[in-house]
Amino acid sequence: MSDLASISLREDGSFVVRGEMSFTTVPELLLHSGALFNGEAETIIVDLADVERADSAGLSLLIQWWRQARQANKSIYYANLPEQMGSMAKLGGLDDKLPLQS
Repeated sequence: MSDLASISLREDGSFVVRGEMSFTTVPELLLHSGALFNGEAETIIVDLADVERADSAGLSLLIQWWRQARQANKSIYYANLPEQMGSMAKLGGLDDKLPLQS
């Protein structure tokens, strides 16, 4: 993974995204996110607390992961959605559709 972004599995089974979720980093994040859907867990938690910057590509990636989870018959939830992404989701009418963990 690049120095700008990474996704990794935690001991508790959740995933954490660190760094940027931008046009620059999203292709690589998508490429390295296969572990999200390959495990046996039926519920996937993605923690976004360590996302430092995000743009519309980052929001698109969340939607893509949501679609992939549905295709794999899994549930996915996003924890600690950055304010920037929340604002973009609201503008796009996605704020009530994204599976957010409270």
